[in-house]
Amino acid sequence: MRRARTRVAALPRSAASRWPSYPQLLGAATGTQPTRGFVPAVRWQGQTAAWVDRTAAGVSLLSFDQRLLQLHLHAGTGDPGGSGWRFGPWVVGAERRLLVAGFNGGFKFSAGVGGFESYGRVAVAPRDGLASVVTYSDGTTDIGSWHHGVPARGRKVVSVRQNLTLLVSRGVPAADLGCLLCWGATLGGVVDPARSALGITARGRLIWAGGEHLTVAALASAMVAAHAVRAVQLDINPEWVNGYLYGHRGGRGPVAPVPVVSGQAGIPGQFLVPWSRDFFTVVAR
Repeated sequence: MRRARTRVAALPRSAASRWPSYPQLLGAATGTQPTRGFVPAVRWQGQTAAWVDRTAAGVSLLSFDQRLLQLHLHAGTGDPGGSGWRFGPWVVGAERRLLVAGFNGGFKFSAGVGGFESYGRVAVAPRDGLASVVTYSDGTTDIGSWHHGVPARGRKVVSVRQNLTLLVSRGVPAADLGCLLCWGATLGGVVDPARSALGITARGRLIWAGGEHLTVAALASAMVAAHAVRAVQLDINPEWVNGYLYGHRGGRGPVAPVPVVSGQAGIPGQFLVPWSRDFFTVVAR
């Protein structure tokens, strides 16, 4: 006599097992045409975590949800130099497995317009009043004027990168945008070299913007149009303005850098091998 087979109900999968263990790059991330606003570019744990916008004016922008992603400040081999930094001159290990984006830092420290501090180690002391990208121990980042908005009282700071004064404050571009030298020396003295910036919205999203031919006013306008309430100009000139998103090839191979700015010169190694300058990465939480 054949025994009746007992039907066993399938066990529900946990929420953590439903999604890939790596950030998923979406189709819009690899496009080149203007997008008419931000469109989803990266998914993490089933949610859109980053968006991309390519404007007809030649500005490429990335928007990052800090509830799902966090910013890391990396030290370069030459700027600030030295070894033993928490995040060094290239992306390695667990950070690489969770890598979403990477983009340039600020001016060389020899320009004397910014500070650099990471996990208690100071390369150049932060200065009062300078535009500052401040990351706290809970993994969230804010942008503001040092000692005039940031750091927040009672919150532990893990990294600071300063560059010049605020490009955008309270949602309004700086008053001295017409002063070319106030915003850095350009190669050949052109008014519209490659430029980049990092800003924050009132809702806490980080906005990176870059382009190969931008005046300071155009960069600030792009930040305001993206709803940034505060922003800092980062590096300028073609060799040093570069942004990447990273594909993970289904989790079965080396990450694939995808340039964000059309025509960008490109960082040798795309932050995946040692680089001489400081830079930022954005990784999944």
